[in-house]
Amino acid sequence: MTGENNGQRMAGDWGRRGFIGALAATAATAVAASAPAASAAPPGRPPNRARPLFLGTYTTKPGGGTGLGLATYDEATGQITGTGTLTGVPDPSYLCVHPSGRTLYAVNEQEQGGVTAVGLSPAGPEVLGARGTGGAGPCHLSVHPSGRWLLSANYLSGSVAVHPVQRSGALGELSDLVTHSSPPPGPGQDGPHAHQIVTSPDGGHLLAVDLGNDTVYSYRLDAKRGKLTQVSYATLRPGSGPRHLTFHPSGRFAYLANEVDNTVVVCAYDPASGRLTPGAPQSTGTGEGTSYPAQLLVTREGTFAFLANRGHNSLTRYAVEAGGARLRLLDTVPVGGDFPRHIAFSPSQRLLFAANQKSSSVSVFQVGKGGRLRLASEPFAAPVAVCALPL
Repeated sequence: MTGENNGQRMAGDWGRRGFIGALAATAATAVAASAPAASAAPPGRPPNRARPLFLGTYTTKPGGGTGLGLATYDEATGQITGTGTLTGVPDPSYLCVHPSGRTLYAVNEQEQGGVTAVGLSPAGPEVLGARGTGGAGPCHLSVHPSGRWLLSANYLSGSVAVHPVQRSGALGELSDLVTHSSPPPGPGQDGPHAHQIVTSPDGGHLLAVDLGNDTVYSYRLDAKRGKLTQVSYATLRPGSGPRHLTFHPSGRFAYLANEVDNTVVVCAYDPASGRLTPGAPQSTGTGEGTSYPAQLLVTREGTFAFLANRGHNSLTRYAVEAGGARLRLLDTVPVGGDFPRHIAFSPSQRLLFAANQKSSSVSVFQVGKGGRLRLASEPFAAPVAVCALPL
């Protein structure tokens, strides 16, 4: 693992908010310094409030990028400004940030799967090194709330991996690897396909969503050794293809986007046992056929949920009712691009970003009263955009 000393010099007393604030201030300064004088804000208009934005792509696909995309966005207008590319990060198709805000992690979605750590500082991002995930085609990763463990899902080999996070933010050697072998694959599937691994809101369990097995697995994590122990699993109806799970802020309910049968499912969650109990499939509002729903987001207050529909090229808006136990379909809006692979809120949740893979663009929406979405500006061109991470 390289870059350990550089990572250590970033250590300090800033919390995430202070550190990201400093990073945003540096981004704003860099944008202002590089902009021509004629682009200065007119009298009466607020100054540029640039915040960091990182863009995931495929580097080995035609038309793809050359590394991790770097940009900023204006919190008020949603306008994105490209600032460059960090090379040395192959196929960074999914991104997440450490709770401290000092380190970003990217999957390397390749046959020999890996995860790359990127140090973030006001001086600019810096690759700290990479580790193998022990599997093929990693497509999702997340950091345990303790900040001590990085969790990743290997799609092609149907396994989940754990890496220790060092004090610098760099990664240690793989501490555990678990392959989903039971129940058997669903109809039309050639094996397990782990698509996500995330920690429950109370921190007690890890939940791994497997599209190939139509199953969500619940694990306990040994916080000292980085080892996983399966405690339960929930099976969806055959052929549903669960892809992505999002928790309600209460921690008692979770919402599943099912890629194959074009549905969403509200699940009850028991924090004590880690058991997930799926409810009945619900409409995505996209009509007949497969729309390949990708991902759900839930607002911080737990009042609205949004779903990205890749085939329909839309975002579905739901009202969250009964304390999180029910989703009520409200409407769908065009996403302004083709194949929205990933959606994310800005930290304020006043903006929603959609990474559109096939149109190589990022759409930005303002989130208004009642959760209504309004396209903030023209989509930003980004090569094979598959993930947008606003900080």
